[in-house]
This record gives sequence, structure tokens and C-alpha cells, in this order.
Amino acid sequence: MHPDTHLQLHRLRATELRRYATEFGLKSTAPGADLRTRLGWALVELGLRVLPHRPGHAHVVPGPA
Repeated sequence: MHPDTHLQLHRLRATELRRYATEFGLKSTAPGADLRTRLGWALVELGLRVLPHRPGHAHVVPGPA
């Protein structure tokens, strides 16, 4: 099956599921989304604290050559 066909079927099914959720009064957000957001930002903050901070020098990670 062509990838575009899969994408179209996914969109149709997602729309159908959102409609069902609305009919039953369910929230459209994923459960635990707030927790994931807070955890994600906490990890970003931790990463920024762990990285050495040297004024005037950007931290560059060498990529594949």
C-alpha cells in the first residue's frame, strides 16, 4: 500500500476517534500530558545545568564528517 494511503487512512481514523471522544465527553488530550511536559522541561533544565558554561564559547557537538 502506498504511504500516502496509510496517511489518509490514519487521518480519517483519527478524526473518527476524536468525534467519538467528543460525543462521550472525553478530553482530546492524552492522559498524563501535563506530567510529560513538566518532566520534559525539568530534563531540559537539568541538561542546561550539567553543561559547562563558558561565556563567549558555544558548546558545539561534532557531527559526522
